[in-house]
Amino acid sequence: MNPKLLLPLALAAFAAPALAEKIGCVTTEWKLIGSNHKVCVESFGDPKIPGVTCHVSQARTGGVAGSFGLAQDPSQFSLACRQTGPITLPEKMPKEATVFSEDTSIFFKETRVMRLWDEANRTLVYLAISRKLIDGAPANSISTVPVMPWGTR
Repeated sequence: MNPKLLLPLALAAFAAPALAEKIGCVTTEWKLIGSNHKVCVESFGDPKIPGVTCHVSQARTGGVAGSFGLAQDPSQFSLACRQTGPITLPEKMPKEATVFSEDTSIFFKETRVMRLWDEANRTLVYLAISRKLIDGAPANSISTVPVMPWGTR
């Protein structure tokens, strides 16, 4: 095998969590100076489980600090995941994996979505949590996707 192809293949094996697509934002409070406070909705597919799409809504801080990316967004979010096509599970299904993460502060705060596998009920469980470097916040949201036949499959 060509050695030049080994690095991209190795990197693909350790693929990062999914990138989200911005669906839209709704203003929740108008600000005279700087951007408005808002709630934004993004969608992303599970990078290892084709056929699953998740939507996450998150509060975004406006004002001058928010306009420059210096504000800390609140740990307020919601998560919904659904089967949007045929689901093919990998042979070795890990008990948990990170499928999405997004910084919500320049000070090491993030929203992370983890996938858990409930083997007894053949259900994918998606858990959104807010994390800080020092003390994790308890904010969380959950959504489940039972693995079901799709169409004629």
